Amino acid sequence: MALPRAQAAAVLISVAGIGISIYLTAVHFAGVVPACPASGAINCEAVLASPYAVLAGSSVPTSALGIAWFAVSAAVWTRPPGWVQVAWSAVGLVGVLGLVFVEIVLLGVICLWCTAAHALVLALMVIAVAART
Repeated sequence: MALPRAQAAAVLISVAGIGISIYLTAVHFAGVVPACPASGAINCEAVLASPYAVLAGSSVPTSALGIAWFAVSAAVWTRPPGWVQVAWSAVGLVGVLGLVFVEIVLLGVICLWCTAAHALVLALMVIAVAART
């Protein structure tokens, strides 16, 4: 049985988010420079090397939370749209707002990979609100 369009789009967006989060997690553990320009306000390396890029008191990258969040999102979107998707997207959006605050206010630079993941969370929220039955 095929998923309706909104659900299928949300699952694909979630899978894209998993991909970005896996890439950022791999960059963290490999200790390599991310494929991202480093000029002016854009500097993925500075964001990913900051103390905010890991969970407090650990070496677990914040992007690992992204993997988990997007995986749950993909699973949630296999069910008909409703308040569950809105609530889960709201949880993600609150996290995104905190991370954007860290990037812009505390670090003064942004990571394009992170911004792409943040945009996917926002897109999922828009779909959740629009598709709610």
